[in-house]
Amino acid sequence: MEKILLYYKFTPVADPEMTREWQRELCLRHGLRGRIIVAGQGINGTVGGPVDGLKAYIKAMNQSRDFKKIEYKWSAGGAEDFPRLSVKVRRELVTLAPDESFDVFAPTKALSPEKWHAYLQAHPDVTLLDARNDYESAIGVFRGPNLVTPPIQNFREIKEVVDQLPRDKPILTYCTGDIRCEYLSAYMRHKGFAEVYHLNGGIVKYGERYGDGGYWDGKCFVFDKRMALAFSPDAKDIGTCSLCGQPTSRYVNDDQAGDSRLVLVCGRCAEQ
Repeated sequence: MEKILLYYKFTPVADPEMTREWQRELCLRHGLRGRIIVAGQGINGTVGGPVDGLKAYIKAMNQSRDFKKIEYKWSAGGAEDFPRLSVKVRRELVTLAPDESFDVFAPTKALSPEKWHAYLQAHPDVTLLDARNDYESAIGVFRGPNLVTPPIQNFREIKEVVDQLPRDKPILTYCTGDIRCEYLSAYMRHKGFAEVYHLNGGIVKYGERYGDGGYWDGKCFVFDKRMALAFSPDAKDIGTCSLCGQPTSRYVNDDQAGDSRLVLVCGRCAEQ
């Protein structure tokens, strides 16, 4: 039996290069594939493989000084959902503001899925900021009249959207697993926003708790062969086929223009 783990942790890492080598050896030893990013700010990973190997990986992480007590998110899938094992060192754990100095270890308040749900019930008009790319939000979003889905292709572009938001009103921000919105919340604190909350555990944890019976609509985009993650058999297709306009969450790679890009195409149009 195989599974996929998603995780991250913001924590000072003294020697990212040595950590990268350790991570690579650890994953190879336990038959894991996926993507891991290491930076001086911490670690971010999505790895798949045998459940026993993933449990051994978690045990080794909990025995390390820097990566104890990470909250792991389990999902369906396995090593075959990744083409290879990739472990890289980056300047920023999340690429947002490489030329700005702010305390990445001082995020704003995290709301559990239950508190996030209750907040939306009590404040239906709150500003919801989707911290993901536009092709991610195209197939799944949180419902709300003041939902902001930035028209961006990479995370660093969100700064221009943030600059246009009111700094004196509450803002709830979310992403797939919480790493981008936690990082963004620290940046927004640095920029003078008075009240920002991020979804602890991200869309994945909310989906695990509420399925499709809460405020989430559609499917969650993921960066592996699965592409779209459904939280129940009742998950909606809120994206639209680029060819016929029918509802779909199915992405394909379009290489015809010479540069690969994701395009929504329903199953029938893909066959034709």
